[in-house]
Amino acid sequence: MSLKRFFSAVMPQWFKNYYHLAQAVFACVTFGFPGKRLRIIGVTGTNGKTTTTQFIARILTESGKKVAMASTINFQIGEKSWVNDSKFTTMSPWKLQKFLHDAVNERCEYAVIETSSHALDQNRVWGIPYEIAVMTNVTREHLDYHKTMEQYREAKCRLFRRAKERVVNLDMEDPMFYCGTNSKTVTYSTKNPQAALLASDITLDFKGTEFVVDGAHFHLNIPGLFNIENALAALGVARILDIDSGVAQKALASVMGVPGRMELVPNPMNADILIDYAVTPDAFEKLYASILPLKIPGSQIIHVFGACGERDRGKRPQLGEIASSYADIIILTNEDPFYEDPEQIIDDIEKGVTKKKDKNYFRIFDRRAAIHKALSLAEIGDIVLVTGKGAEVTMALGDVRIPWSERQVIEEELEKLSQ
Repeated sequence: MSLKRFFSAVMPQWFKNYYHLAQAVFACVTFGFPGKRLRIIGVTGTNGKTTTTQFIARILTESGKKVAMASTINFQIGEKSWVNDSKFTTMSPWKLQKFLHDAVNERCEYAVIETSSHALDQNRVWGIPYEIAVMTNVTREHLDYHKTMEQYREAKCRLFRRAKERVVNLDMEDPMFYCGTNSKTVTYSTKNPQAALLASDITLDFKGTEFVVDGAHFHLNIPGLFNIENALAALGVARILDIDSGVAQKALASVMGVPGRMELVPNPMNADILIDYAVTPDAFEKLYASILPLKIPGSQIIHVFGACGERDRGKRPQLGEIASSYADIIILTNEDPFYEDPEQIIDDIEKGVTKKKDKNYFRIFDRRAAIHKALSLAEIGDIVLVTGKGAEVTMALGDVRIPWSERQVIEEELEKLSQ
């Protein structure tokens, strides 16, 4: 164990939080509190943060604004964009304040920041004057850190206490906890008529999604009912900022896909191969809710997944149980074990798997081999889900980061099969 890892393990979290706070204060002072010169939108939630952040940034850009964006998968300042290879949703205080400082220097007007519960709890976003807070949902995740759902919700709520205005999903559990009483709140839903933004006339397809809000027709090039929720969250921001619905329509239709989020991989097999970041029980449920209506009778769903090491262990058997309920074939594999025993991670997931081993359940440690197996089993019309990595570019094994591209591996294995 490295010295840094040892001290991190023995140091109490409250002490580390004061350390992060001190860093945030010094970073804000060093860079001159750049957030004060930007209109900042924070997006939080268990699932959907990244796609919602991309949607908001695209709407703002389409409306003629110069935008900075920081998300789990990428960064953007004006016309410049680059990959986030850190595996962190929200940067350290120094990197975040420098990012905002660079955005100000590039004359950006807005910054859209994907904001994690860890960053909020650890004071990493101290000194950032959020104008709008967006909530996608709160479901089980990160209980290795927050310990209870109550503490997890409370960490998320810190963003909403400091924001002037709010956008909240009425379809989530206890949405009023985030709506507040002293600020303007725009609510959204796919089923609750009390919402300010209600999606109706919904049409789902692997190639895209259609829905109507207040008489305006919207098209998404990304499948999934949950992506309608993400789009509604972005439309909530547009409403607060008085952005014309026509601009929002054009912006959302121009998003051809978000890497690693319900990403469809073209293939000569005429199967539907989907890459998604889904890592929580709720994300699994929503993923299956989106694809099951599109499943062709007689076809199979083949699901390849694992679980991240040193994270909420209690959710692992739940993932196995959910996949067993909906998938025809399950292939458990390695993901990002970090310092945990990767075989133990698979053992934990396996506790929830009810499929018959070596018939409709396979345990293949090597992720490339697992993907190859799934593709070799797929036939015309089948759905192959590969979840957990999304658009990440590395796999974490202890201190080592191995280059990894889910899409590239799938394409390479498809090529091998075609030969």
